[in-house]
Amino acid sequence: MDCVFCKIVAGEIPSDILYQDEEVIAFRDINPIAPTHLLIVSKKHIPSVLHLTDAEAPLIGHMTKVANQLAREYGVAESGYRLVINCGKEGGQLVPHLHMHLLGGRVLKWG
Repeated sequence: MDCVFCKIVAGEIPSDILYQDEEVIAFRDINPIAPTHLLIVSKKHIPSVLHLTDAEAPLIGHMTKVANQLAREYGVAESGYRLVINCGKEGGQLVPHLHMHLLGGRVLKWG
């Protein structure tokens, strides 16, 4: 498989890993759009949120819990932050592997 996130999970591509457990891994986005821009990535290859099965659906809750913990650790919890899951090309998903963006550190505008 030629998935960049799968290669990061496997340790084939070095990354600044901030958190990991048996289900997810978190690291800094290499092209940040905010002062704090972290990615929370499923360790299992799931192409997008559209492809989640009923059994995998709790993974989104776990990703959110991890994002909340990271927001506190990286100092954006009190000021506010955004969690984003893009789905498909037209939805802005650049890597076809389920992941969540944690954005913060400045006022985030919509659109």
